[in-house]
Amino acid sequence: MTVPAYLVVHAERRGDDTVIEDPSLTIEFTNGWALFKDADHVVLAIPAAQIHRIEHIDNPQPPAHEEPAPQKE
Repeated sequence: MTVPAYLVVHAERRGDDTVIEDPSLTIEFTNGWALFKDADHVVLAIPAAQIHRIEHIDNPQPPAHEEPAPQKE
């Protein structure tokens, strides 16, 4: 089982990015905030204006140049 994880790239603090992960982690965008929640609480709240981007990093992405599957003859 993969644990949900997000990389938060900050708008002004480049190189000082945050990784947050938790088995029950969810994210919600509301009223100008990114809210990271576990099953019971908000565990991290970041103003959207301070975020450059958020990446969902727990699911490995396929390679950019994937080779086609061999064809059966």
